[in-house]
Amino acid sequence: ISVDESNFFAKVGLLDANGVLRGSLPIPKSEQGTFRSARDETYTDDKGRVFTTGGPETWGASGLAAVWAEQNTREAIYNAFRRKETFATTGPRIKVRLFAGYDYNEKMLEAHDVFKQAYAGGVPMGNDLIPDGERAPAFIAWATRDDASAPLQRLQIIKGWREGGESREQVYDVACSTGKPNKKTHRCKDNGAKVDISTCAITGAGAAELKAIWQDPDFDPSQRAFYYVRVLENPTCRWSTWDAVRAGVEPRQDLQKTLQERAWSSPIWYALED
Repeated sequence: ISVDESNFFAKVGLLDANGVLRGSLPIPKSEQGTFRSARDETYTDDKGRVFTTGGPETWGASGLAAVWAEQNTREAIYNAFRRKETFATTGPRIKVRLFAGYDYNEKMLEAHDVFKQAYAGGVPMGNDLIPDGERAPAFIAWATRDDASAPLQRLQIIKGWREGGESREQVYDVACSTGKPNKKTHRCKDNGAKVDISTCAITGAGAAELKAIWQDPDFDPSQRAFYYVRVLENPTCRWSTWDAVRAGVEPRQDLQKTLQERAWSSPIWYALED
């Protein structure tokens, strides 16, 4: 199974072993009768092209799971799983970390031992953060790109809580590849990154590393909440678009042409006592 959209090859072996079988490339006219007799599910676009449907065309390349461990040993890795200091990606080898504490400051971001300080003064992702009176915690969010993939576009912290018996969620951009997040909307401006659908070439600004010290502008010390970090790459071609480019045909019209690879961490829980 491939984790790379540009090198996606299959998830169920012979049943989606090429672009025609997995629905990203049109069925040749000479073979349409055979396909229709074997599979009823087909899609015809407004250019008269016929594609197979039924599932594989909606799938993505495989993701990755990772841990932060002191050593590359079975014991250290399993200990990291147990303390939930974990993260995942949609395929690229992006790295992310998240910490929370009550005495973090901006100077720590530039320190060579920032993570050592973060452990000493707070908790890493996957842990509970115990309230300290009514003080609002500070979060250290950090991510680095996969050099074999696209640059990073933005770093986000997602907050979740319950209110009125319903689950709520708020997304805050905390670091941008260009400029800073808007203080009112908590969003990064468009960095202008583009994808040439005819070649899948990417252009535009992006970052190799994004990091931030952040505090929740809507923090309520009486409310249970969780926070996790997410980082997004600049847009790149989806695997179905790569198939079309290599075959010299237009991408299938009802499929997303691009996507944004990403990584996300385990949450930190702001845990009130029962």
